[in-house]
Amino acid sequence: MNNFELEIVTPLGVINHGSINYMRCPGLDGLFGVMANHQEGMFAVDIGEVKISSEKPTEYLATGGGFAEIINGKVKLLVESIEPSSEINLDRAKKSLERAHERKENRNQNFDMARIDSSILRAINRLKISKR
Repeated sequence: MNNFELEIVTPLGVINHGSINYMRCPGLDGLFGVMANHQEGMFAVDIGEVKISSEKPTEYLATGGGFAEIINGKVKLLVESIEPSSEINLDRAKKSLERAHERKENRNQNFDMARIDSSILRAINRLKISKR
Protein backbone atom coordinates (compact mmCIF):
# COMPACT_ATOMS: atom_id res chain seq x y z
CA MET A 1 0.00 0.00 0.00
CA ASN A 2 1.22 3.54 -0.71
CA ASN A 3 2.31 5.42 2.38
CA PHE A 4 3.25 8.97 3.27
CA GLU A 5 5.00 10.64 6.19
CA LEU A 6 3.04 12.42 8.93
CA GLU A 7 4.52 15.02 11.24
CA ILE A 8 2.42 16.61 13.99
CA VAL A 9 3.52 20.04 15.19
CA THR A 10 2.13 21.48 18.44
CA PRO A 11 3.21 24.35 20.69
CA LEU A 12 4.83 21.70 22.92
CA GLY A 13 6.92 20.07 20.21
CA VAL A 14 7.07 17.93 17.09
CA ILE A 15 5.85 14.34 16.85
CA ASN A 16 7.22 12.38 13.89
CA HIS A 17 4.43 9.92 13.41
CA GLY A 18 6.21 8.08 10.64
CA SER A 19 4.75 6.29 7.65
CA ILE A 20 0.95 6.01 7.39
CA ASN A 21 -1.45 5.13 4.58
CA TYR A 22 -4.55 7.19 5.49
CA MET A 23 -5.51 10.16 7.66
CA ARG A 24 -8.99 11.60 8.21
CA CYS A 25 -9.34 15.06 9.75
CA PRO A 26 -12.20 17.33 10.78
CA GLY A 27 -12.23 20.27 8.38
CA LEU A 28 -14.18 23.47 8.84
CA ASP A 29 -16.54 22.30 6.07
CA GLY A 30 -16.62 18.63 7.06
CA LEU A 31 -14.28 15.66 7.20
CA PHE A 32 -11.45 15.28 4.70
CA GLY A 33 -9.19 12.34 4.02
CA VAL A 34 -5.58 12.19 2.88
CA MET A 35 -3.87 9.32 1.11
CA ALA A 36 -0.51 8.97 -0.63
CA ASN A 37 -0.02 11.27 -3.63
CA HIS A 38 -2.69 13.71 -2.42
CA GLN A 39 -2.82 17.09 -4.13
CA GLU A 40 -0.66 19.64 -2.33
CA GLY A 41 -2.46 22.24 -0.25
CA MET A 42 -3.27 23.76 3.11
CA PHE A 43 -6.49 22.85 4.90
CA ALA A 44 -8.11 24.26 8.03
CA VAL A 45 -8.61 21.64 10.77
CA ASP A 46 -11.52 22.03 13.20
CA ILE A 47 -12.09 20.63 16.70
CA GLY A 48 -12.73 16.92 16.27
CA GLU A 49 -11.31 13.47 15.69
CA VAL A 50 -8.22 12.63 13.64
CA LYS A 51 -8.09 9.03 12.42
CA ILE A 52 -4.73 7.58 11.40
CA SER A 53 -4.38 4.24 9.60
CA SER A 54 -1.07 2.48 9.10
CA GLU A 55 0.47 -0.95 9.56
CA LYS A 56 -0.21 -0.48 13.28
CA PRO A 57 -3.73 -0.53 14.76
CA THR A 58 -5.87 2.47 13.77
CA GLU A 59 -5.33 5.48 16.03
CA TYR A 60 -7.86 8.12 17.06
CA LEU A 61 -6.74 11.52 18.34
CA ALA A 62 -8.61 14.53 19.72
CA THR A 63 -7.56 17.84 18.24
CA GLY A 64 -8.39 21.42 19.14
CA GLY A 65 -8.01 22.64 15.55
CA GLY A 66 -5.26 24.03 13.37
CA PHE A 67 -4.05 23.33 9.84
CA ALA A 68 -2.97 20.41 7.65
CA GLU A 69 -0.19 21.14 5.18
CA ILE A 70 0.44 18.71 2.33
CA ILE A 71 3.72 19.32 0.48
CA ASN A 72 6.06 16.99 -1.41
CA GLY A 73 4.14 13.87 -0.42
CA LYS A 74 4.38 14.67 3.30
CA VAL A 75 1.70 15.87 5.68
CA LYS A 76 2.22 18.24 8.58
CA LEU A 77 -0.55 18.72 11.09
CA LEU A 78 -0.05 22.12 12.71
CA VAL A 79 -2.41 21.99 15.69
CA GLU A 80 -3.02 23.84 18.92
CA SER A 81 -3.48 20.54 20.75
CA ILE A 82 -3.70 16.83 19.96
CA GLU A 83 -4.21 13.88 22.27
CA PRO A 84 -4.37 10.14 21.51
CA SER A 85 -7.58 8.51 22.74
CA SER A 86 -5.57 6.27 25.08
CA GLU A 87 -4.00 9.29 26.84
CA ILE A 88 -7.11 11.39 27.47
CA ASN A 89 -7.62 12.05 31.16
CA LEU A 90 -11.37 11.53 31.69
CA ASP A 91 -11.51 13.35 35.02
CA ARG A 92 -9.75 16.38 33.57
CA ALA A 93 -12.05 16.40 30.51
CA LYS A 94 -15.17 16.15 32.70
CA LYS A 95 -13.96 18.96 34.95
CA SER A 96 -13.22 21.13 31.90
CA LEU A 97 -16.75 20.56 30.64
CA GLU A 98 -18.29 21.35 34.04
CA ARG A 99 -16.19 24.51 34.41
CA ALA A 100 -17.15 25.73 30.94
CA HIS A 101 -20.86 25.11 31.60
CA GLU A 102 -20.61 26.98 34.91
CA ARG A 103 -18.96 29.95 33.20
CA LYS A 104 -21.64 29.96 30.53
CA GLU A 105 -24.40 29.99 33.15
CA ASN A 106 -22.68 32.72 35.18
CA ARG A 107 -23.18 35.50 32.61
CA ASN A 108 -22.52 38.33 35.08
CA GLN A 109 -18.79 37.59 34.80
CA ASN A 110 -16.66 38.98 31.98
CA PHE A 111 -16.19 35.71 30.11
CA ASP A 112 -15.80 35.54 26.34
CA MET A 113 -18.77 33.43 25.18
CA ALA A 114 -17.05 32.25 21.98
CA ARG A 115 -14.12 31.00 24.05
CA ILE A 116 -16.49 29.25 26.47
CA ASP A 117 -18.37 27.58 23.60
CA SER A 118 -15.05 26.43 22.14
CA SER A 119 -14.03 25.00 25.54
CA ILE A 120 -17.30 23.07 25.69
CA LEU A 121 -16.75 21.63 22.19
CA ARG A 122 -13.16 20.60 22.99
CA ALA A 123 -14.20 18.90 26.26
CA ILE A 124 -17.08 17.02 24.60
CA ASN A 125 -14.74 15.97 21.79
CA ARG A 126 -12.15 14.65 24.25
CA LEU A 127 -14.81 12.70 26.16
CA LYS A 128 -16.17 11.17 22.95
CA ILE A 129 -12.75 10.18 21.60
CA SER A 130 -11.61 8.74 24.93
CA LYS A 131 -14.08 5.89 24.31
CA ARG A 132 -12.31 4.83 21.07
